[in-house]
Order: sequence, then C-alpha cells, then structure tokens
Amino acid sequence: MATREQFAGSATAESIVREAGCPEALLLTTCNRVEVYGVSHKRISTDEIARCLTKTPIRDPHYYAPPFYRYEAEKCVQHLFRVASGLDSMVVGESEILGQAKKAYELARKSGAAGPYLHRLFQRAFRVAKQVRTHTDIARGAVSVGSVAVDLAQRIFGRLSDCKVLVLGAGEMSERTARALISRGVTDLRVTNRSMDRACELARAVGGRSIPFETWETQCREIDIFITSTTSETPLLTTEKLAPLLRDRLDHPLFIIDIAVPRDVDPSVNEMEGVYLYDIDSIRSVAEQSLELRRQQVVAAEAIIAEHVTDFVDSLSRGLNDAARKTEHPLPGENSLRASEL
Repeated sequence: MATREQFAGSATAESIVREAGCPEALLLTTCNRVEVYGVSHKRISTDEIARCLTKTPIRDPHYYAPPFYRYEAEKCVQHLFRVASGLDSMVVGESEILGQAKKAYELARKSGAAGPYLHRLFQRAFRVAKQVRTHTDIARGAVSVGSVAVDLAQRIFGRLSDCKVLVLGAGEMSERTARALISRGVTDLRVTNRSMDRACELARAVGGRSIPFETWETQCREIDIFITSTTSETPLLTTEKLAPLLRDRLDHPLFIIDIAVPRDVDPSVNEMEGVYLYDIDSIRSVAEQSLELRRQQVVAAEAIIAEHVTDFVDSLSRGLNDAARKTEHPLPGENSLRASEL
C-alpha cells in the first residue's frame, strides 16, 4: 500500500505519452493497482514509466523495478482481459473493476492519449468481460461474511424489506454486514454500542438509527435479525436472558449473526425454538463453499478469455501485416502492447 501511494494520483496518461515517448498510453488506477498500458514500436523500460508515475527523483535506475511486473504482447492482452473480467481482483468476480477500466479508457480517449490500438484492445476487453459475466456464474454467489449472512437471512424470511434489524457493536464487520442487509432492502436498522457516539456514527453511515445501549435486550422482543460484534469476554446473550423475551415473539423466528471473537452469544441459544444462530465459523464455512463454486467458474472464464486472446492477437497481426504492405514506416508490432503493474 505504501508503495502504491507513491505512484497513485501523480501522473496522467498524457504525461506518459509526453515524457516516456509512448505513442499511446492508458493509466488504470484503483485502490489496489496502478497499471500502465502502452503501445510503442520501440522498447520503453519500466524505469522510464516509473519516472512518469512519480514526482520523487529516482537515484537508483532500478529502484522501482521490483514492485512492478510487466507484460508484453499476448501476455498483456491476456492480463487486461482477466482484469476487466474480475479474475485478477481481490474478490474474484467483482464488477467494480470493469467500471474503473471503462472510466480510465474514456479519460485516455478524450485526452488523445489512447489511439487506435488501445481502442481496439479495450473495446475487446469490455466485450470479453460481458461474455464472461453472461456465460459463467463468476459474478454470482456470496463471497463475504456479510453477503453470506444476508443470503442465510433471505432463506428464513424471504423478503427482507419488512425485517427489523438490530446491530450490537459498531466495528468493521458489523458495518459490512449491515450494509449488505441495507443493500437487500432492509429499511428498519437499529444500531447500539457502549459508545453512543460510535453508534450514531455507524447509524448515519448505513442509513439506520441509533438506540441506547441499555435497551438492546428488550429490542429482542420485536427484531427479526440480530447482528452482534462486541469485545465482551463473556457471552452477552444466553438462553436464560433470551427465554423470557421469546415468549412475546409469538413463534416469530429470530436470526442471530454472531461475528464476535470470543462469541457474544452462547452456542446453546441455537437449540431454542425459532432461533437461528450463525457464528463467524459457520458463516465462513458457507462463504468458503461459495468461493469454491466460484473457483469452478474461473475455469470457464479462463477458457473464454483464452479464445479471445488468440483471436485478438491474430486479427491484430493480420491488420498490421496489411498496413505494412501499404507504408514504408515502421508500425507497432505484436510486442508493442505492454502493461506494467504496481
């Protein structure tokens, strides 16, 4: 992260074209990658690209080489197709990267930094990404604690729009799970925490409302979903505490997501009638099963990408050969397509 921060935001595709002498260039920057795609009939070193990406003087000409890896020709095409399709993402199959790639392409196109070769390359990449998402299940299924918990809740309640949710604790895991629930239609979300300020902060962030910490037990009389993640060393919710509260629920199910370590809810609670308890281990187990299903889809996605890589490189070579017959000037060949990634 510290290394990427030295480069992100300090360059544009135009500066790479101007300073590195690259006829075409595109800069793709996200939270976990800084990539340069370039087209040139001459070799441009990674060090030269690095100089364009940072304002910090380079004393050692090889200082920036290790954080980068470089792809040329067919490998560059394959890399971009995998990136656009979500196969090179931290969360395999996520679609956010495709939007970021389209934005980077538009910026480079409008500035004139991206020419005909990058145009063909990125337009094909967008087509490949669409085909991968259409013909595989790479972008479907739960891949996080939050999304798994939401899927489990939907199995119990069906529609979540009428569900009342209580979030006990205001940590990162609670927030992610709460956001996942909101994204599936939950509108009644209550947040409580020992620190009322933190409860208010999280409630504002996810679109819920904060309630006093001392009222959380009585909330169990009416809520449908209970998310808990505190730093308590002993269980906060036991069968003894929950039993009298369940009498008022009229057999309405209570779904509990315990993502605290150590656990906030005594495991014996899961044996109570109408209570569905999932702790971090059981949720992670479901998530891993989902990830395994998604990994199976990667094979199908890679096959689609491989077919497009071969077709694209062949069509580019044919076009270049035809153009070479009509001009005496050197044109970028297969080795002109390059990507350096930080």
